[in-house]
Amino acid sequence: MNDTLFPRERAVVAPGAVHVPGWLGTELRRELVDACRAWGRGPVPFRHTALPGGGVMSVRTVCVGWHWQPYRYSRTADDVNGARVADFPEWLADLGRRALAEAYGEDADGGYTPDTALINFYDGNARMGMHRDREELSTAPVVSLSIGDPCVFRFGNSASRGRPWTDVELRSGDLFVFGGPSRFAYHGVPRVLAGTGDPAAGLAGGRLNITLRETGLPAAGGG
Repeated sequence: MNDTLFPRERAVVAPGAVHVPGWLGTELRRELVDACRAWGRGPVPFRHTALPGGGVMSVRTVCVGWHWQPYRYSRTADDVNGARVADFPEWLADLGRRALAEAYGEDADGGYTPDTALINFYDGNARMGMHRDREELSTAPVVSLSIGDPCVFRFGNSASRGRPWTDVELRSGDLFVFGGPSRFAYHGVPRVLAGTGDPAAGLAGGRLNITLRETGLPAAGGG
């Protein structure tokens, strides 16, 4: 479907949860794809995260600023190669503030200072179960950027993994922000609509999801 001929509408999915279709332009999507590729080459590469119960996540993840592993943050990737993760760039924090202002209003960034990014790559078979982002000490909103294959993004409630939830199709360039009453809502990706990617951004297939977060952890924190 051509979004120019059939524009998708901005939507408030739940209090504090806002979907802004097509927010990332082609050039910015391309820059983000290039940055993700560079981060994926190290010092800590993309990996399938091992879960405490013995399972392995189907998405591949690389982190910037802080390294996430279930269920804590550290500066070094002790579950991968022990290296310190790449620094979180100021341009990415600026992008997060612009995203927050777009979702909530021009004066809404409130000193937003994201200091970590989790980058997940989904191939056509990857999924993400319902979960909450709750390892952060800060309750600042999460900014989510999508590039590549569309997906079904399931946004639920704060009480349980079950209903009620809302399924949203996220396409390349879409912005999704959740904070306030929805900051700790369960959410997941039950399905990726594989096969298109985003050739204009240099992504031939698969889906990149970049989530920016404030950890609330001390800037000089170590691993």
